[in-house]
Amino acid sequence: MNARFRSLTCLPILALALSACSLAPEYTRPDIDTPTAFKEDGPWRPATQKLQNPEKWWLVFGDPQLNKLEDELNAHNLDIKVAEAQYRSARAAVTTARASLFPTLDLTASQTKATTSASTTASTGKYYYTNSQSLTAEASWEVDLWGKVRNGVDVAGATMEASEGALGAARLSAQALLATDYFQLRALDAQIALYERTVESYKRYLELTRNRLMVGVVSQVDVAQAETQLNTALTSLSDARLSRSQYEHALAILVGKLPSALNIASSATLPAIPSAPALVPSTVLESRYDIYQYERKIAAANAQIGVNRAAYFPVLNLTADAGLARYLTSGVFSAPVRVWSLGPSLALNLFDGGTRRAAVEQAEASYDEAVATYRSTVLIAFQEVEDNLVAARQLAEEDVSQRAAVAAARKTREIYENQYKAGIVGSLNVISAQTTELSAESTALSIWNRRMAAAVKLFKNLGGRQITDQPGQKTGQGKTSVSPTGVASGAAG
Repeated sequence: MNARFRSLTCLPILALALSACSLAPEYTRPDIDTPTAFKEDGPWRPATQKLQNPEKWWLVFGDPQLNKLEDELNAHNLDIKVAEAQYRSARAAVTTARASLFPTLDLTASQTKATTSASTTASTGKYYYTNSQSLTAEASWEVDLWGKVRNGVDVAGATMEASEGALGAARLSAQALLATDYFQLRALDAQIALYERTVESYKRYLELTRNRLMVGVVSQVDVAQAETQLNTALTSLSDARLSRSQYEHALAILVGKLPSALNIASSATLPAIPSAPALVPSTVLESRYDIYQYERKIAAANAQIGVNRAAYFPVLNLTADAGLARYLTSGVFSAPVRVWSLGPSLALNLFDGGTRRAAVEQAEASYDEAVATYRSTVLIAFQEVEDNLVAARQLAEEDVSQRAAVAAARKTREIYENQYKAGIVGSLNVISAQTTELSAESTALSIWNRRMAAAVKLFKNLGGRQITDQPGQKTGQGKTSVSPTGVASGAAG
């Protein structure tokens, strides 16, 4: 009996020795092609200043109202709250998975009462009463011989890290959307101010034309043309005010407020265009939340292969229970009885119609899908950077030429107005020159808005970070990448 008991107590030690096995493939981050430099990068881009808080990338725009809105968004945006709740759920799932590494312990207390007759004939009227009481503790443990449980923990952990990346991506996306909408609103403020100035100018021109009609210098056609031009400008002014209100409502939703609860004072002063972030290709991979998210999904899919492969092998469970029991029969208590048991059980599925093989194939296909998605995300990331780098450069050049066009259009309009007053040219020349000037100024505002949108997207392309090379250090060296949330990626899943 003692020898048998000693052999049973050795089972947990043997199980622990065997549980070092794992059937998951060794995880390595998939190889990707990384360019040595951006195609659209050039000497035109100056280095940007270093922020005190790199996470608050919007500070480079120097707009207090934008800073306030971004802070409110971080605290109250509902899309961010959804992503935060999903991350907390994924984190709790890790705790659940880790709990499977340890034994479970159950405690059971029971009391029963029964009656039995003294013979098979109930007419004797004699019964025996039996009470029983018991208290039992039971422990069970599934020995992780093939790494199923530990790979399950790895799946949950990598899924949690992917959810962490999704949270960062959701937060950054909302921040960038707010900045883009805010600058669109400021562009509309400037557009409204332009239309208001234009309307006042057109009113003065209409009054001048009517006065000239009264003295017989011009015809009624000139007055009608001036009225048409004025009313067209009034229509454009109303449409710009409508668009501004809608963008203000959109900003209210982003910061978690009712549209009626947010009022942003108008300002025709446009923020300055910031310098583009200092970029090197490797930093895009190290700072993008979405890239980190999909890389962690690969690690989760890799570990899931190990979980599904383990189903081919037997499951070893160790169970033990101990307790006390006593009985009361016809008013007489028995002495407490100690009960215990200890033993292993081994279970193996001999036939499942191909279910396990299909599960492994499904896990392998999910891994291949995750790798393809990761590589696609990386390619799109580089495309986005290239797109916005070339946009920033070309729009800067457009801004220079458009400013010259605005100055030329203004000068042309002034010349024609003076000639019109002198009776040298007709009203059609003046109206054409005024329309050209308004169009040129509107185009200049559109270029400013597009430049700001490109700047916002560039910061978004970097995961909301400004990467600057430190003296004596080359950015992007090393094989281990660090996630945007501070978790090392590229390690074994």
